[in-house]
Amino acid sequence: MVSKIDKKAMRLKRHVRVRGKISGTPECPRLNVFRSNANIYAQIIDDVNGVTLVSANTLEKTFEGATGNAEAAKKVGLIIAERAKEKGITQVVFDRGGYVYHGRVAALAEGAREGGLQF
Repeated sequence: MVSKIDKKAMRLKRHVRVRGKISGTPECPRLNVFRSNANIYAQIIDDVNGVTLVSANTLEKTFEGATGNAEAAKKVGLIIAERAKEKGITQVVFDRGGYVYHGRVAALAEGAREGGLQF
């Protein structure tokens, strides 16, 4: 019998493997991405102190338009970059969360770069 691959378990396995190699510091925090079918979320995290410095997602009341496409992801990237600049953050390390760097994840990264974050 052929068993079906558990995609969520495989993504979590990739995420744990990547998280073993990258970590956010106060000087260079981690830009984390979580993608669901309907929404996309981004956080800038300082792993040394264990705090979220900045966050943005498509569920916010100020967010307008569709929430589950690449255009929305790019907007979230621009929003998080703007909020990071207000906190004095310019350099981050990108954590794609085990997702393929394609589509909405790549659009969020592109938006963050356009907004002024360097990674």
